Amino acid sequence: MSKFKQPEFHYSFLKPKYWLTWFGIISLYLLVQLPYPAIHFIGSRTGRLSMRFLKRRQHIARRNLELCFPNLSKEEREKLLVENFESLGMGLLETGMAWFWSDNRIKKWCKVDNLEIMSRIRANGKGVLLVGVHFLTLELGGRIYGMYNPGVGVYRPHNNKLMDWVQVRGRSRSNKYFIDRNDIKGMIRELRKGEILWYAPDHDYGPRNSVFAPFFAVPQAATTIGTSILMRQADPVILPFTPKRHADGSGYTVLVTEPPTGFPMDDSTAAATFMNKVVEKEILKAPELYMWLHRRFKTRPAGEISLY
Repeated sequence: MSKFKQPEFHYSFLKPKYWLTWFGIISLYLLVQLPYPAIHFIGSRTGRLSMRFLKRRQHIARRNLELCFPNLSKEEREKLLVENFESLGMGLLETGMAWFWSDNRIKKWCKVDNLEIMSRIRANGKGVLLVGVHFLTLELGGRIYGMYNPGVGVYRPHNNKLMDWVQVRGRSRSNKYFIDRNDIKGMIRELRKGEILWYAPDHDYGPRNSVFAPFFAVPQAATTIGTSILMRQADPVILPFTPKRHADGSGYTVLVTEPPTGFPMDDSTAAATFMNKVVEKEILKAPELYMWLHRRFKTRPAGEISLY
């Protein structure tokens, strides 16, 4: 089985080219040692301030909201846009919380609903495809849920080798080990063994190995067929979860609901449509936390113009 090779610390990380990275890592570590109300204040205000500088990302997020929620008023979408940027600022600090907070501090501010669902699934010996929608809270959500149900992480190495080392160390606190995101055979093996596999099906990965399926009000969104392959080959239970930040600053709850049923095994487009509906349901639990800043609809059918 091909598992992700754990990066090791190297003395080259002390060279000047990494000093700026070290400054960022140390600053993040120090910031998340503050009381959580201070972290919440700093993160949300920083995110709102970033709107002045991230004009292109603001355009992408606004366009995604227009495409997905045409029935909302312009004022409602603008309010959601501001909340999304506040969550962007919080997302950076929540990454630090996920990597650097102790288990006790995580438990003080975070909880998981319906832990018994996973216990019931595991008792039957089936593998679990744990669907982690791309929320800005996903890194922290993985840490929270992984404390109770550690799984196998699907991983893409960071281009910065120092950041890669730090990131893997942080994520290892809630994962048994990692598999490269291109290692489909390895994922299938783990699921057949009854493991929990973290998986994110909701980004635009380009035309290769994708089909077009509806996503909210967009009738043709490029959607990976990876989920369909894993389901056909390993027949796991799909279990989506949403790491929701409390609006009042009182912490977090990972929302887990009963697994969806009726996955269409023999039709990739129907399967992609099914999964997009699952993802939509999770997003609607906390739309302000979703990564609207990414070009979710960058891949278009042949001959169609860009939506951006």
